[in-house]
Amino acid sequence: MMNQSDQLFEGLPEETPDIPAGSASRALSRTGVLPSQALRALIAGGEIAGAPAIEEGQIQPASLDLRLGRVAYRIRASFLPGTKSTVRDKLAGLTFHEIDLTKGAVLEAGCVYLVPLAEHLNLRATVAGFANPKSSTGRLDVFTRLIADYQDSFDSVGEGYSGPLYTEICPRTFSIKVRTGSRLNQIRFRRRVSQQEGEQPGRVGDKHLRAIHSDVGLVEGEAAIREGLNLRISLAPLESGGLVGYRARRYAGVVDVDNVGAYDVAQFWETVHLGGDKRLVLDPHEFYILASKESVSVPPEYVAEMAPFDPMIGEYRVHYAGFFDPGFGYAEGKVPGAKAVLEVRSLDIPFIVEDGQIVGRLVYDRLTEVPETLYGQGIGSHYQAQGLKLSKHFR
Repeated sequence: MMNQSDQLFEGLPEETPDIPAGSASRALSRTGVLPSQALRALIAGGEIAGAPAIEEGQIQPASLDLRLGRVAYRIRASFLPGTKSTVRDKLAGLTFHEIDLTKGAVLEAGCVYLVPLAEHLNLRATVAGFANPKSSTGRLDVFTRLIADYQDSFDSVGEGYSGPLYTEICPRTFSIKVRTGSRLNQIRFRRRVSQQEGEQPGRVGDKHLRAIHSDVGLVEGEAAIREGLNLRISLAPLESGGLVGYRARRYAGVVDVDNVGAYDVAQFWETVHLGGDKRLVLDPHEFYILASKESVSVPPEYVAEMAPFDPMIGEYRVHYAGFFDPGFGYAEGKVPGAKAVLEVRSLDIPFIVEDGQIVGRLVYDRLTEVPETLYGQGIGSHYQAQGLKLSKHFR
């Protein structure tokens, strides 16, 4: 007998008969986001490649970490190549100077850089890619976006894409030190069967999301579901002393992105304390680390992503790094146990947020197969069971 989760995608094509059995083969024959075993198969088949070769440590439960190449270009402004140009076609007229990354280099706050990545793609016609900054990148207020040849949008590559990959990097508050091999963003891959239509095959609709919540519990208590799982901000103190979050200090110094646990919190962050009114005024262009009121869960069969900025709920942005891996906050038979950390920046005007106010939403996608290893299971996951937590660079 099928449970509610099993029924959600009943009727979708499950397997292609001429593909041999096995977890990777099943994962590559179904619709949805590809798990780690399918990524390994794509790497083995040359559809995902790197110079130097891709390392096992880059492979996450449902994504691949991308590595910076040997050089960075300081550019005048952000750009997209569009459907008729390569990135290098546009780069020549925008480059200020070239920076060698092989021995490490500082990327200055407020500047825009373009870096060719070590990875390149040669995807089959049914597979597309979409990218996001890594969690630690977003929590440093470093804005990164994937760019690829002949693409007219950031952070995505179309089905069947063949070519190089680049990342745009703009440190917003802290200057950062990077080097060849540093990992600032990550890419997921989505597969559709040839006869399917729709931009996001495998996306879980609200009706199905309510069924998943009823079956396994996505948050503790009642879930607010509207175009995804709605998240509320927590401005009730999470610790003694009224601490509700952190505000980044400007001109605090350089953060080496590969140096874990090396920096004193007080040098880079001011603590945010609130009294009984549980309201916070977001100052324009300041960067805050706050937390969701809900503890959330991503069951093993799914991945989640924080939805993009929504002007309908206020002139602020609540995330830079949006990927939530399968197994995040998940413990079978227990209440979900991990807060969503919110990277919050008010835009042009001061904006008041209040405890319990909806500030963002998670959208869920079906995986084509449960990953071989889940988030938090022996893979060095820094943010499992997190509460209010800064990036891994701070001790």
